[in-house]
Amino acid sequence: MHIGLIGGIGPAATEFYYRGLIDRHAAAGTCPDLTIAHADVRDMVRNLASRDPAAQARIFAGLVQRLKAAGAEAAVVTSMGGHFCIKELETISPLPMINGVEAVAAELARRGLKSIGILGTRLVMETGLYGRLASLQAIVPAGDELQKVHETYGAMANVGRVTEEQCRFFHAAGRALVDRGAEAVLLGGTDLFLAFQGADPGYPVIDSADIHVEAVYRYSLR
Repeated sequence: MHIGLIGGIGPAATEFYYRGLIDRHAAAGTCPDLTIAHADVRDMVRNLASRDPAAQARIFAGLVQRLKAAGAEAAVVTSMGGHFCIKELETISPLPMINGVEAVAAELARRGLKSIGILGTRLVMETGLYGRLASLQAIVPAGDELQKVHETYGAMANVGRVTEEQCRFFHAAGRALVDRGAEAVLLGGTDLFLAFQGADPGYPVIDSADIHVEAVYRYSLR
């Protein structure tokens, strides 16, 4: 199946999805059929800050229309942060959306977890991944630490690179969540793989983006 990817939010996240799909298809001996449409991350940052999901959904819907014209049969927002408008987008999208939030919620339920720490954008953390983890005890950074995680994540995602200092910060932020009772830490921001991939922070880590990529891969085999 031809899958359309909305990319650019940010560049490292787009590459994560692209490589993840290519690797899965290569391992299975199949060939992915993909098209990427570039979204301007600055638009999303503005609409996220102003809590205007409808405006961002309209932007994404225009990109989905371009993907449909290119032959795509389903579309994906390659960003957990970008899912803040997924409900609004699904109602106006010209193609079916492969919803990452739903995929993550289903996987966490399958694992039988009772508590989960969350790192990501402020909205992802404050809403417990947009309200989809209501069956779990969601533990998020406390006080000023929540805003610092949000700002550090944004600084990393905008450039698509992570510094050693940022890595140490995110690992420590995750440790604090575990110390407060989280059974595992959910990377609720797609670009957080930059700080955790190949590292052992000393506690279980679940990558929401990787779960979404797996869901997209399985959908593509239809």
